[in-house]
Amino acid sequence: MVIINTRISEETPLNPHTSLSQIHCNPMTNESNFSSVVRLNIGGKKFCTTVDTLTQREPDSMLAAMFSGRHTVCEDPEKGCVFVDRDGKHFRHILNWLRDGVVPKLNDAEYSELMREAEFYQLLGLIEGINSVLNKRKEVDELDSELTRTDIIKCIQSERVRFRGVNLSGLDLSKLDVDAEGSIFHNATLRECEFTGANLRGALLAGANLQSANLQDACLVDCSFCGADLRSAHLQTADLANANLEGANLEGANLKGAKLNNANLKGANLQRAYLRQVNLQNTHLENTRLDGANLLGAIR
Repeated sequence: MVIINTRISEETPLNPHTSLSQIHCNPMTNESNFSSVVRLNIGGKKFCTTVDTLTQREPDSMLAAMFSGRHTVCEDPEKGCVFVDRDGKHFRHILNWLRDGVVPKLNDAEYSELMREAEFYQLLGLIEGINSVLNKRKEVDELDSELTRTDIIKCIQSERVRFRGVNLSGLDLSKLDVDAEGSIFHNATLRECEFTGANLRGALLAGANLQSANLQDACLVDCSFCGADLRSAHLQTADLANANLEGANLEGANLKGAKLNNANLKGANLQRAYLRQVNLQNTHLENTRLDGANLLGAIR
């Protein structure tokens, strides 16, 4: 007869009138018993399972050894339960692990408690599973944590740094005096970031969101801003020599006094941009939209 495992039975407190003399030990030697239902009393909480569940997934565990038929287990003759003197709070998770091989979703404190029980019952698979979940959770927490100015500077000082798709909105990188050559901010979200006076020579910012970012006095020589969103960006007196801004959106951006020698602005949107006192003579402006731009004093 095949017995289908059920979930946890209703908790029943231990009979306070049961004395130690009433608990006796029976060797489980009858092979037919091993496929039978097993009733467990874990610190006063009762559970119902089978020998197969207790022995198959974790064959080297203490529970598997207890019900292997090689050992004697203590059984309450009145209740017919095998008693184990442990806290039964998390034993349902242990049974579900043995049934399904799934680590439960718990908070860190509960995982610590479950780990102690797993170690007691020598459930090596469950111990490994809990550690795996906790390590993944730690990785996610680290990714979700906010990057500081120091973190970014350390990254930029490394041999090659990439911030592809990273959200650095609002980060203050003003007066960034480290060498950022070769840094990659491809598709990064840098809205309202503070880059005043920053040295970003040769940085790749293609597709980056720099809306309302402050890049005043920044060194942006040889930078790539292809397709970048620079709407309402502050680029006063920034050095954009040889920068590639093809297809960039600079609508409403302030470029007063910016250096644009040999800059590529092909197909860029400069509508309503502020370009006073800007020298555009050596700038590539093919198909550039300049509707409503302020070009007072600009050299063309």
